[in-house]
Amino acid sequence: MSAPDAVRKASRQFYAALNSMLKGDPASLASIGSQSANVTTMHPVGGRQLGWASVRVTWEQVAKAMSDGQVKLNDQLIRVAGDMAYEVGDEQGFVVLGGQRISIDLRVTNLYRREAKGSRIVHHHTDVPAGMQEALRRLQAKH
Repeated sequence: MSAPDAVRKASRQFYAALNSMLKGDPASLASIGSQSANVTTMHPVGGRQLGWASVRVTWEQVAKAMSDGQVKLNDQLIRVAGDMAYEVGDEQGFVVLGGQRISIDLRVTNLYRREAKGSRIVHHHTDVPAGMQEALRRLQAKH
């Protein structure tokens, strides 16, 4: 399999796992994400996480707050350099957060690294939508 094809495969697996997380199940993200100390995220819910332990916790927290959701990567562009690759594109779809449906139309950058078990995501970075921030503030105010 060519390096770009391996990244496309990893991307499909990531978005399948992300869609499961948006329905409340974060478990499959562990199988496609690198679990190293240098993994990072900058989620649409805000903040920056460093290391698998922190990244995993935020995926689990987000999954608990989601009751439904669906996202699709559009306009995918992949570039590979050695064992590293990145993809950029647009994530479009919706999430239901605290009972509120929020549209998603975000720019995204994902980084992948070739590891022993294949290409694994090592960084996920999206815009931070205002609607999601408002829904999170309302949820936090209730608790």
